[in-house]
Amino acid sequence: MHSILEICQEAASLVATQKPNDLFDEDSQQEAVFLSIAKDTLDSLLRYGDWQELTKEGVLRTAGKKTSYLLTAICPDFYSILNNTIYIKDSAERVIGAITPQDWMREKYFNCPSADVRFKIQNGMIKFLTPPPDGIKIVFQYRSSTIVFDAANGYEEKSEITKNTDVPVFDEFLVKKGIVWRWYKRNGMDYTEEYNEYEREVKVKFGAGLATQDIDLSGGYFDPVEAGVYVNAAKAN
Repeated sequence: MHSILEICQEAASLVATQKPNDLFDEDSQQEAVFLSIAKDTLDSLLRYGDWQELTKEGVLRTAGKKTSYLLTAICPDFYSILNNTIYIKDSAERVIGAITPQDWMREKYFNCPSADVRFKIQNGMIKFLTPPPDGIKIVFQYRSSTIVFDAANGYEEKSEITKNTDVPVFDEFLVKKGIVWRWYKRNGMDYTEEYNEYEREVKVKFGAGLATQDIDLSGGYFDPVEAGVYVNAAKAN
């Protein structure tokens, strides 16, 4: 695995410019440019989608009839929740959400309650429509904000670049390509070809990490209940 400095040096060779030696040298404009576009590249990849590398599981334990829980307090590296992945642990009951603003107002103010536990994500918090049962365990999957590992500190996960030795979470080829086209753009040069190549590679890499399901080509009858498959619900053991 190459560090962010090594990747920037490889990118510098491709664009035929001076290689950076210290991305955090405040007296060098060249170093500052590479650090800036490296950060921009990693931030852009983070926002691209639900990368397999960034998918984690979080656990929320309800307490004291609270209706609002700060997601970063539950998961310090929380970036965004993955839709339809919130479940009450060890129960066939599903946590339905996130509900629309219209449903929220209708159920809250017009006495049309649902039998399900309902929630919405707002201002970095998970907010339940009504107080959920006390002490229940709710599990969910989320996208982490991690973009680099600290190679000098046991590969600790970090949400920003702070050292030359930091190693990107993402494929180093994508990172390098992202830095190259951004360098051309920053210097007022044509970057169309490099940008298009980068976009193609991102789509291929992202698509390769998506979960897929086997397709039954036998033509036989498939009963999901009999097979133990539960759609949007957890199976009680």
